[in-house]
Amino acid sequence: MLQLSLLGSVSSINNMATMRSIKSTPLYSLLLFFFFLYCHNQLHHVHAQLGRLPPNITGYTCSLNQTTYPCQTYAFYRATAPDFLDLASVGDLFSVSRLMISNPSNISSPTSPLVNNQSLFVPLTCGCNSVNITTAISSANLTYTIQPGDTYYLVSTEKFQNLTTYQSVEVVNPTLVPTNLTIGQNVVFPIFCKCPDATQLQNQVNYLVSYVFQPWDTIESVASLFGSTAQSVISLNGQNIQPSDTIFVPVSRLPILSQPSVAPVTSKKCERRGAVTGLAIGLGLCGGLLILISGLWGYREALLKRRREVEMDKERQKLGAGGTGVSKKVDLNLMADVSDCLDKYRVFGIEELREATDGFDQRCVIQGSVYRGCIDGEMYAIKKMKWNAYEELKILQKVNHGNLVKLEGFSIDPEDGNCYLIYEYVENGSLHSWLHGNKHEKLSWKTRLRIAIDVANGLQYIHEHTRPRVVHKDIKSSNILLDANMRSKIANFGLAKSGCNAITMHIVGTQGYIAPEYLADGVVSTKMDVFSFGVVLLELVSGREAVVDEEGKFLWTSVTGILDGKEETKEKKLKGWMDGVLLQEPCSMESVMNVMTVAVACLHREPSRRPSMVDIVYALCKSDEILFDVSEDGLSPRQVVAR
Repeated sequence: MLQLSLLGSVSSINNMATMRSIKSTPLYSLLLFFFFLYCHNQLHHVHAQLGRLPPNITGYTCSLNQTTYPCQTYAFYRATAPDFLDLASVGDLFSVSRLMISNPSNISSPTSPLVNNQSLFVPLTCGCNSVNITTAISSANLTYTIQPGDTYYLVSTEKFQNLTTYQSVEVVNPTLVPTNLTIGQNVVFPIFCKCPDATQLQNQVNYLVSYVFQPWDTIESVASLFGSTAQSVISLNGQNIQPSDTIFVPVSRLPILSQPSVAPVTSKKCERRGAVTGLAIGLGLCGGLLILISGLWGYREALLKRRREVEMDKERQKLGAGGTGVSKKVDLNLMADVSDCLDKYRVFGIEELREATDGFDQRCVIQGSVYRGCIDGEMYAIKKMKWNAYEELKILQKVNHGNLVKLEGFSIDPEDGNCYLIYEYVENGSLHSWLHGNKHEKLSWKTRLRIAIDVANGLQYIHEHTRPRVVHKDIKSSNILLDANMRSKIANFGLAKSGCNAITMHIVGTQGYIAPEYLADGVVSTKMDVFSFGVVLLELVSGREAVVDEEGKFLWTSVTGILDGKEETKEKKLKGWMDGVLLQEPCSMESVMNVMTVAVACLHREPSRRPSMVDIVYALCKSDEILFDVSEDGLSPRQVVAR
């Protein structure tokens, strides 16, 4: 009522001013300014009295000096139809594995389907992230790839369910134009979170769970859901909580969520009889349709062949000046291989690449046949290939993940038929050069652990979220690149294989990283990537090369028995084996021990006893809370009481 009366007063004054024609006088303008200032103060006072101050829409500020950052926390999330009714989809959205959600959410199997509105706890790595010179917000920054129809508002409210706001997205992405987003563009979405301070930790508050307040919620009901108290929620968030606000619920441990049970399958005779009858009818219909489909198939193939011939003519003209000249000099099979990519990637002109690399001068070589080049002010890595690029292009079309080097486009030289793949440029070079070539700067343990987690996430993506699964086949420290923030990306899919459990007689790879079963029998599976990743973990811990001497001794053979004996014995042996640089910093020996345990499990000679990348990601991300046993069954996470 007070707001209406104030606004009515303003309207009355304006009407009076209009009638008296004094709007243009300086005295009137001055009086009106002070009146609006008074009204604003009164409205703010009324809001404060009612406990309804406007919510924080750009994020919750934090101090970069707060020692409890970063921390592991959780967000309360609800499964929603149609896109987020399985843990894989939710995990992709939050860049975590299915197992990392299923364990805290009391879900027995990571592959179990979800029901609409099912409750989940999603793990977050919460940090104090700077947005400008003076401000930092407490958030878990997630990279999201823009899809058709996406806006900051829709992704924030629907996909992330108001765990962030479109205003905060604008703040942390100052160089992007919200009204001009392109499909495939990466945008950082800051998920609101907080880390408990020192006092809260002393009071056994281990997590501040991010929760979006719903219209039907009360403070008491939310507190009851988490096993907390209304007063503790109020003391942390205040009383002015409105629907869609992100609040933080203090808990010593996560409550056990009650999950819906799967309805039992009935076995009545009538149901079985109905199933048999339905099957018989279905088979009859299928037989009748088979003849019709066979006839249509031949007609369809003829149409597709004719259409491909027409498209080939267009592609010859697009890939080089003069379709006739190109058709004579470029291998037609290579052109057919890349024809499906024309609409997905930028087609660079060969002259652009020559100009960017000074005619492919040796000074522009990054490594091998990969060159550095600047095109339109943007730096790229240009990979020259003298063989058919079809397999690599086919695989790269299927993958899109922040821990994989992104393919930007390709080019074909009409003179000699060489294919060039143009990748994003990753500034800080390879992990191999940092571990074994950089004598002035060395990686800290925290950075090494973050690199390991990034690589594990990338491998988990190609192993679990591509169909058919992709096996990289050449995981090694020189194929792991580090960006400006020292975050790692997997590169070089030249040897990758789409499909698992195959046998090949053509053994390729790098000595010291090749799994024994692949070297002996040519067995291609995701477990060979797991083995190679285990060698990379050994490099991170020891600082040594995968092949340790001129006699060809492999690094992975030197860890036999390193985890045997009592805890004191194991720690002593590990200190004698690990990189001396790490011994000079206050790194956690428990953390190093956990990573070594994961590495030894990855190197099990029996592929079936090696852990999956899902287990490995979970292990590395939970290194402070979980111990691992290396047994005949490989890696088995075991929950322990946090110290």
